[in-house]
Amino acid sequence: MLRLVLFLGTNLAIVLLISLTFRLLGLEGLLQQNGIDLNINALVIYSAIIGFAGSFISLLLSKPMAKAAMRVRVIMEPQSDIERWLISTVRLHADRAGIEMPEVGIFDQQSPNAFATGWDKNAALVAFSTGLLENMGQGEVEAVLGHEISHVANGDMVTLALIQGVVNTFVIFLSRALGFLVDRLVFKVERGHGPAFWAVSIVAELVFGVLAMMIVMWFSRRREFRADAGGASLAGRQNMINALKRLQAAHVPQMPDEMAALAINGGRVQALFSSHPPIGKRIAALEQGS
Repeated sequence: MLRLVLFLGTNLAIVLLISLTFRLLGLEGLLQQNGIDLNINALVIYSAIIGFAGSFISLLLSKPMAKAAMRVRVIMEPQSDIERWLISTVRLHADRAGIEMPEVGIFDQQSPNAFATGWDKNAALVAFSTGLLENMGQGEVEAVLGHEISHVANGDMVTLALIQGVVNTFVIFLSRALGFLVDRLVFKVERGHGPAFWAVSIVAELVFGVLAMMIVMWFSRRREFRADAGGASLAGRQNMINALKRLQAAHVPQMPDEMAALAINGGRVQALFSSHPPIGKRIAALEQGS
């Protein structure tokens, strides 16, 4: 319930913020004086609905999409010692983190990797690659497990969806507003929308979307440090450091886009569009106790 209230509150806040900003700056009156009949309130509401609807729907579908994309086999009845240990350890750490027992799954990938997803911290999925379970020691696997449980307990899936909804709103609003201005001021279209509106809106949406992605990825990188600290708290700092060193040494392919923000891997890519900070920095943060 708290996360639903947060979602609706953020949605309303962004609508009010944009609307009030335009009024305080006098932009709406300036537009009207120049004969530009942009309905800012309607555009803000439209942008917020579209921006948050896409993000919210993606959040709701995150778990089934993850299962399908990664071909995750959910452990219903443990069939081996490692599966029994995995279930019992997830349950132990979930209890310690104060969340409901998530679904636990395994996906077939030779590289060591794991992810957490789900629309609510009490209805989550944590999944581990076969390569991780086969090539890491028990303490290292437990650290990775703790990292993913921390993602769930911290509400990172919901928080990222909220941030994505906010930036989506700005992207849609700014691109449509720019298209409208070019349409009216440059091409002198008096009613409706001319071709320039659609062309400028599409190009602007692509440009603003790239900038928005940088913001979301920056936030995702910050959450990784917090999840590492959570994994260290649950499974031991040295186990977490050892797990990251093992990942650093492994050649791990990029996860699909829908999994990237909450996967354990990502240290090789250090660009602005990376969802994870370099693993070396994450190890250093743990060693410094931050």
